[in-house]
Formats: sequence, C-alpha cells, structure tokens
Amino acid sequence: MELGRAGLAWTAALLLAALGAQAAAGDFDPYRVLGVGRSSSQADIKKAYKRLAREWHPDKNKDPGAEDKFIQISKAYEILSNEEKRANFDRYGDAGESQGYSQHQHRQFHHFHEGFYFDESFFHFPFNSERRDTSDEKYLLHFSHYINEIVPESFKKPYLIKITSDWCFSCIHIEPVWKEVAQELEALGVGIGVVHAGYERRLAHHLGAHSTPSLLGLINGKITFFHNAVIRENLRQFVENLLPGNLVEKITDKNYIRFLSNWKKENKPHVLLFDHMPVVPLLYKLTAFAYRDYFSFGYVYVGLRGTEELSSQYNINVYTPTMMIFKEHIDRPADVVQARDMKKQLIDDFLSQNKFLMVARLTNQRLFQELCPVKKSHRQRKHCVVLLTGEGDKFAEAYEAFLTFAVANTKDTLKFVHIYNDRQPEFADALLMDEEKYRGKSAVVILERRNNAGKIAYKTLEEAWQGSKEDNFILLDLLEQLRTDPGLLSSETVLADLNDELAPMFLIRWLYSMLDYISDCWDSLFHSNWREMMPLLSLLFSALFILFGTVIVQAFSDSSDTRDSPPSEKEETTAKTEKNDASFSKESNSRIPKKGFVEVTELTDINYNSNLVRLRPGHMNVVLILSNSTKTLLLQKFALEVYTFTGSSSLHFSFLSLDKHREWLEYLLEFAQDAAPIPNQYDKHFLERDYTGYVLALNGHKKYFCLFKPHRSGDEGGTPGLCEDYDSSLHTEARGKSSCSPGSRSIKNKLHKLSFWMERLLEGSLQRFYIPSWPALD
Repeated sequence: MELGRAGLAWTAALLLAALGAQAAAGDFDPYRVLGVGRSSSQADIKKAYKRLAREWHPDKNKDPGAEDKFIQISKAYEILSNEEKRANFDRYGDAGESQGYSQHQHRQFHHFHEGFYFDESFFHFPFNSERRDTSDEKYLLHFSHYINEIVPESFKKPYLIKITSDWCFSCIHIEPVWKEVAQELEALGVGIGVVHAGYERRLAHHLGAHSTPSLLGLINGKITFFHNAVIRENLRQFVENLLPGNLVEKITDKNYIRFLSNWKKENKPHVLLFDHMPVVPLLYKLTAFAYRDYFSFGYVYVGLRGTEELSSQYNINVYTPTMMIFKEHIDRPADVVQARDMKKQLIDDFLSQNKFLMVARLTNQRLFQELCPVKKSHRQRKHCVVLLTGEGDKFAEAYEAFLTFAVANTKDTLKFVHIYNDRQPEFADALLMDEEKYRGKSAVVILERRNNAGKIAYKTLEEAWQGSKEDNFILLDLLEQLRTDPGLLSSETVLADLNDELAPMFLIRWLYSMLDYISDCWDSLFHSNWREMMPLLSLLFSALFILFGTVIVQAFSDSSDTRDSPPSEKEETTAKTEKNDASFSKESNSRIPKKGFVEVTELTDINYNSNLVRLRPGHMNVVLILSNSTKTLLLQKFALEVYTFTGSSSLHFSFLSLDKHREWLEYLLEFAQDAAPIPNQYDKHFLERDYTGYVLALNGHKKYFCLFKPHRSGDEGGTPGLCEDYDSSLHTEARGKSSCSPGSRSIKNKLHKLSFWMERLLEGSLQRFYIPSWPALD
C-alpha cells in the first residue's frame, strides 16, 4: 500500500515538473528578453543583442545568474534574427517549424480525437495538413530564394506564381486547374512558384498581392498580374503574352536567304524550326526566349503555300518537326535534329552543343569569357586561336582560309575566333607588338587566359596570316607542340575588357526604357487594384493641385493688378488729378500708407539720425525720391514693388521730398557720377532736373548707398500717346512747355523692375557708392 502511494506521488511530481517546464517554455518572450518591440527592425534587434551580450557575458559579469541570462539573450536573438522563426513566433507564440503548433501538441491533439469517429472528408474541407495535396510544396518560395534565384532566372524563362493561404475557399476551387496547368507549363520550360501569404507575408507584400488567391507572371524581373478566369486556355495565353513578340520570325521562300545571311551582322547562329502548326508553338517561343542571346530563331509553317522551295532545298520531312542550325554556310545546316515529339530536354541538348559560330567574332567581354575560359587546372587547359584581321574584301581571303582551317581542326580544348582590329584597337595593340610588320595584314595569335583580371599567355605567329598552305602547316605544328609543351606560350600581357560592339546607342536604350515605363503605367492604370495605384494617383493629383493652385493665384494676381491700375490718360481729367493731390496734401507727411500694408515713413530732419545716421549695423533704409505732384502714384507703385521684401527685419522704407531736400540728394549723387551724372550749375535747367522715381538704399553704418534709376518707357517700345523720356534732365513738372505731359501710367512705369533691383540688393550684387560722412538734412 505504501509502495503504491509512493509511486503515485512520484508520478505526480514528474507530471508537475513537466507541466512547469512546458509553462516556462511557453512564457519565454524573446522581445521581452532583448527589450525591443514587436515592430523593431533588424538593426534595432542586433543593437540590443550586442549591448546585452556585452553586459551579461559570463567572462565579464560575475553574477551567478549571468550564464543563464546570456543563454536566454542568445536564444532570443537566434529567434528574432531569423525572419521565418520570428514570423512563427509572432503568429503562434512558438519559433519551431511546426507552423502553428508543436509536434507534441499535435500528438496530444490526435490522442484526444482518436476516440471519435469524425471524418473531415465528409464536409470536403481539405484543410488538414495530412489530407491536403502536397503538390505545391516543391514550388514554395521564400523571400531570399525569390530575390537571389527566381528574379535572375526570370531573364531566361517566365514564371507563373500563385499566392495562396490557409482557409481560402477560392484557392481550393482553382486547385485542379492550377495543378494541371503547372505540370503542363513546367514541362515546356515555364518556372512555377507558390507563395503562402500566411507564412511569407514579406514576399507577398513585395509582389503586391493583397488578396488570395492571386496569380501573377514574372519575366525579366517585371511582375504582371493575371485578371481573367482561371481556366487552362487563359493561363496558357497569359504566359504566352508575357513573352516578347519578336522572338521568332516567320520564314518563307521570299525571306529565308535574308534571314540566314544575317549571321555575320548579328554574330550568332540562326535556327530554323519546321513544323505543320499554323502558329508558333509555345515550346518554341520559350526556347527562343531562353537562348535569345545565342541564336536567332525563324519558324517555317510547312503547310503554308510559299515554303515549298525551302522545304525542298533542305529535304524537310513535312510530317516530322525539324530543327536546323545554320552557321557561316547558309547553303547547308551545321546540325539537324528531327523528332515526332520534340521535347524540351532534346532541344536544350541540341542547342547547347551549337551555341557559337565556327569562328565567332569577339564583340564583347562576355563572349570572350565564354569562348576562352580561364585555366582551372593543368588538365583543363583551353586555348583560343585568334585571327586579328580587318573588314572588307581585302581581308576576305585570309578569313576564309582561317575558317577552313578551324572547321578541320575543331576540338573541345581549342576555340577559333576572330576580331576586327579597328573595332577593338586596345586588344590588337596588346597582342601585336610590332605594328608596322602587321599593318594592313592579318595575324594569328594563340592565347590562354590565366585569370579573370585579364592576364593571358600568348604566342603570335612570326609572319602575317595569308591563308597559304605554309601558314596552315606552321599553325598546325604550333598547336601540336602546344599539346605537349604548354611553355610554348612564352609572352604574357594584361588585356583590357573588350568594347561591346553590338550594344544599342544611348538614345535607343532610352526609348526602350521609356516604352517599358509607358507599358507599365498602362497596365497599372487598367489592371492594378487601387492599392497598387495609390503612388501613381498621388503623384498625378499632386501635380494637378499645384497646377490648379498656380492658375488660381495668377488669376487673382492679374485681377488685382488690373483693379489697382489707374485709368488711362484719356479717361483721367485734370480736375480729378488736382483733387487727389489736394486731398493727399492735407494728410500728415509721416502717415503710413496702407497700400500693400508697407510701412513707409518720410525722411525728415527730425528722424534723420535714427533712420539713417545711427542705423544699426546690417540694416538699410530704402528711400524713394518723389515730389508733391507724384507722391500719390509713386507711393502706391513703390508699396506694390517692395511688398514681398517687407518680411526682412533689416530693411526700412522711407520717402524723401525732392522739393525740400534737393541739395542733400545732389550731394549724394556727386559720389555716383558714373550712374547719375549731375548737370553743370551754369546750365539753365540746373534746378529743373527730375529725380522723381530714384530709389536709394542707404547703409548708415558703413556709409555707402546703392542707386536705382527710373525706368525709361522707351526701353520697351514706349506707350502710344505718352512721353518717351521722363528721366531726362530737360523735363520737370514746373516747366509746362512740353507737348507731352506725364500720365499716371508713365509715372508708375518709373519704378518698373524695382523688385528685380531689390533682389540684387539682397544678394549684394549692386554697385556701392561710398561717402566720407552723411550730410546734414536741412
């Protein structure tokens, strides 16, 4: 009895210990351990980890619990630094790989319901992970896998990607069609991918998928969404539409000679596909896209009238699909393959063995690296025989002889290439040390690339290459010696990267980029959802708002100027002018005009010291010169011109009466003779010079001023019916002898462009006139 009680107690203790351990494991919170929030970035998490690791490292911290604390910190950082583990913890509170519940919990759940006879298949809900179809597991994509592998591969083959999630009834509905199409397209060379939005939220957001299920295509790094009904025909057509439209050219009896003759211009073999299908099969289009950098593809529909000559010349079996590769000789194919059921693997093997011409021209660095790879070991030596030649009929015979030699001596360890000296001058100069010896002639060089930095070992044939039998014997003898004596390549040099001869011009690349951008905008405008359209719409509405606001402000500004402009001279009577002048003369001389809310005070002997002589350093007083008769109009115009500059606390605005202080003004202008010459005092018009409209910017502390002269109306063509020169020294309002009296518009025009002068004043770019001291203002 006592033994039974002891056993029960021991079992209870073990159970409590297990439950305590499980609770302790469940209470572990890596965010709390590191002291960061759930929205913290990886940089913040790493920073917190380093700080805590230094603080709690057992070698530095002698606290008894330091080692346990350090282990918790390391475990927390291990979870939060891994995107997948962090996502699992955020979703399920556990960082394991069980996707929502641990294996222990899973076993407990099964033990719990095994006693119940419940069949989930009765409700047709295949959400249980053991009952769901696992065909998508091999296509699952992760963010790093997508960025590092899928996007680069999309430049060789298109991808069809499905975005799915748990408890998605529509995903279950399209599952049969998706499975069938995925298997069919994968066999043709289309990449298949599946993204689980619940586990890969970052990747789903990166792809722009905001709902499930979503289907999209990826090609050349560009994403295109599928928006039609999910049926087999639509999905095949969607993938076909992803491919460029000019991959395969339709070939007939009329254009096959032109097509095959382009091998020299394009510097790559040409492929003819013969089939009895009226449209180019999708398999051929995908093949053409994958090998577009190495071949040009043409398609011949053998059932079409106009292809009989072509089929007869190359002895084509019209009932069997045929693929031919043409290189330097267009009268006969370099290789042929025929098969009733043309598979992708067969096509890939066939094309991989014929990727280059027999004597390819080195047009860029990539082609040079592929044809002449770097030596990896003594057993994997590969040599290149390079013909350095020129263009034109003069070098045709030497090239043909070199081509014949290459066809007869082609090996896996030996590649024959040629290069044009005038298109790759740096390459030719590095290999041909004695330029005079080979000038105007062809030369042959045998080389071996030693590293990717451009270092090579080479040997140049002593005599120029003419293609004679003697030249062939010498070259063949060197190649035989090279098999047993690698030291034959005694010269070394470093080659610069080759120029890309076939690269399009900048303008063409720019046009292609612009067309791609317009195409993307068009697709986004008509096919994308509103969330994808928000950046474009935001930019569009911002531009429209700015444009609309500018138009409204300009309209109000124009209407204000029209409303503020005085009536024309014909409409303004002399009595009205006299009335305005009389009413203004009754006002105090120091009154602040309210026009434009500009504070303008009169410069008098009372405030002369405070407004000028004792003005604080860095401050300036902008003074308008006027007379009693022009006071009203000039002040109005002056306020409008300087209103935008009133925000500066270092500027003060005043006006000076010419009738009272002419002598003071002319004393200042004597220091600015170049800008405003003073007339001779014996001139009969000495006291009649009109200074109205002049503006002085006075710096009292540094004792200098800047001068603005009135604008001449004749500078811009004048105004009909108005006086041409109110700035001359022969005009004054007291003479009354002029045949043309100034109107209000002409007076205001004196301050035309004053705002531009004010801008230059603030810039400090105006001419300065210094004086020894400020004269007294009587």
